[in-house]
Amino acid sequence: MEKNGKRKLRVCVATCNRADYSKLAPIMFGIKAEPDLFELEVVVLGSHLIDDYGNTYRMIEQDDFDIPTKLHTIVRGEDEAAMVESVGLALVKLPDVLNRIKPDIMIVHGDRFDALALATAAALMNIRIIHIEGGEVSGTIDDSIRHAITKLAHYHVCCTRTAEQHLIAMCEDHDHILLAGCPSYDKMLSLKNMDSLNALRSWLGEDVKVKDYIVALQHPVTTDIKHSIKMFELTLDALISFNKRTLILFPNIDAGSKEMVRAMRKRGIEHHPNFQAVKHIPFEQFIQLVANAGCMIGNSSCGVREAGAFGTPVINLGTRQTGRETGENVLHVRDADSQNKIIHALQLQFGKQYPCSKIYGDGSAVPRILKFLRTIDISEPMQKKFCFPPVKESISQDIDHILEVQSALAVDLGGTNLRVAIVSMKGDIIKKFTHPNPKTYEERIKSILKMCMDATIQAVQLNCRILGVGISTGGRVNPKEGLVLDSTKLIQEWSSVDLRTPISDYLHLPVWVDNDGNCAALAERKFGQGKGVESCVTVITGTGIGGGIIHHNELIHGSSFCAAELGHLIVSLDGPECSCGGRGCIEAYASGTALQREAKRLHDEDQLLVEGMELKNDETVTAIHLIQASKLGNKKAESILRTGGLALGLGVVNILHTVNPSLVILSGVLASHYVNIVQEVISQRALISAQSVDVVVSNLSDPALLGAASMVLDYATRRTY
Repeated sequence: MEKNGKRKLRVCVATCNRADYSKLAPIMFGIKAEPDLFELEVVVLGSHLIDDYGNTYRMIEQDDFDIPTKLHTIVRGEDEAAMVESVGLALVKLPDVLNRIKPDIMIVHGDRFDALALATAAALMNIRIIHIEGGEVSGTIDDSIRHAITKLAHYHVCCTRTAEQHLIAMCEDHDHILLAGCPSYDKMLSLKNMDSLNALRSWLGEDVKVKDYIVALQHPVTTDIKHSIKMFELTLDALISFNKRTLILFPNIDAGSKEMVRAMRKRGIEHHPNFQAVKHIPFEQFIQLVANAGCMIGNSSCGVREAGAFGTPVINLGTRQTGRETGENVLHVRDADSQNKIIHALQLQFGKQYPCSKIYGDGSAVPRILKFLRTIDISEPMQKKFCFPPVKESISQDIDHILEVQSALAVDLGGTNLRVAIVSMKGDIIKKFTHPNPKTYEERIKSILKMCMDATIQAVQLNCRILGVGISTGGRVNPKEGLVLDSTKLIQEWSSVDLRTPISDYLHLPVWVDNDGNCAALAERKFGQGKGVESCVTVITGTGIGGGIIHHNELIHGSSFCAAELGHLIVSLDGPECSCGGRGCIEAYASGTALQREAKRLHDEDQLLVEGMELKNDETVTAIHLIQASKLGNKKAESILRTGGLALGLGVVNILHTVNPSLVILSGVLASHYVNIVQEVISQRALISAQSVDVVVSNLSDPALLGAASMVLDYATRRTY
């Protein structure tokens, strides 16, 4: 019992189920490896000893640990009363065991009802308790049990900084708290690079592929058993419909598990060709299965803790893990009240790869715990000390909360004005800022940065979570690099300009940049007439003619980023000169600039104004005057507008014969004046197979800003349901 005059520390490790053993085993191996300092006593109880849950005590024996004490403490029934009776039975049996072992310290893990019995017995018998994973927040009755054990425990080993702060806020002595990380990470990270193919084949079959299967693990929620069973039934139905190979583990022994097993058997899960239903998998193999899964679904703590170390996509269902700290890989579906919602979540998550997270550990927890054990002075009084520091609140990651507050900063770099807007996930422009567009590069960048910073400050006050910045600009753009390659005549000194880097560095946000025509197409696809349409073309009719092409749900950019220059489709060999230097382009006939040119020519020839019109001496003639004259019966104005519409219609026919979209959307101030003529040209000049296309007028008020926002909202919301 003594070495060099110092008595060995007798440590009792009590394990109740397969889950807590994965956390306790690394500590047990560490204690066993230092026989000069520690004596290890192992007590096994709970569901370890039940055949329906895999008789998992055998894996402890396979790890070469002696188990002198096995306590049958579970009263079957799998309901609330059985849980209470199980705690009572454990309390009846434990005193004799603890009197015989006489441990200096008992190590208790987690938030299970068995663990509460262990902590209660040890505390009442003046045995020091080390509680593993205290201070965490999850949901249901588990929180109450965990925090009750915290109040009984004398020492605390926690996994995260937030958990440590919670323990301090719960008045626990800071000197008795160790921030070590999760012990299971020590073993898990060492297994990370192992060849896992054997484990996958062993449990899922020879033809299994990495990232092409699902791991499902769902337990009852003891505070709302009826709802949790219904949610499990919806999960099973969703998994059957999703039609992917699925490894499903039986639930734990909590109240409600019997009904969940019944739901599995009612659907034939144990015999379904897509499912492999198992009671228990050794931790080493289970972790490899989780690491290589296309997705993990359910409400197990493994999903929000261990899976993050591998970047495995996780769908956390219901409230059982509410409040847990999670990595980017976890999508919360708090109210999993429909099969479609769960299927939608599966579609969002399955097959993705997220950054690996070490929120819960770095692989060095056990050395820290052993060092902590060596510092414990058992001659000290056992009376606990309490402190009262402030608590740091955790941040909610609820899916509904995310949908409400996720927003984008949208920037429209126009020829006259710079505009910045906060745009919500639903496409609402919450706040807009406008400033004249400076003429020089330096002043322009400075204005953009200031406006974006002002908008982000305003977003905080409006409770908007800014995900990134989208920029719509004229000219030719390389969206991959965030570069404006060529400027337009309206935006001078704006060539070979890197917009992404200075804005991203200044705001610490991701930045997307694209041509304003492409942005208009993206806006229509996400918020407008093109929503849900696989292939559509947006044509902007404004000062110039532009647009964008969506083909098979993807925006076409072209090899040199000049695809969809729709205004420069040539519809005449000897037409009027265009701003691009060519002749016969659509823009030379149908743009606002072209109409203004023709309106000025008519006015110079005194052929513009008709009865009901007047023009002040200093008033500039515009396309609006031409449209007004046409409406008042000016035949020459009507002819010019019709010629513009015919040119646009011929261009649209060329588009139909090239990319064959199912929808053409006319956007901009001239769209309503051209739509009927365009439809007429299609019916006369398009191939019969292309004439069924729908031609509609956009209903979006600000496609440039909405398109800029859609780049952010589409690409930055991987975790959004």
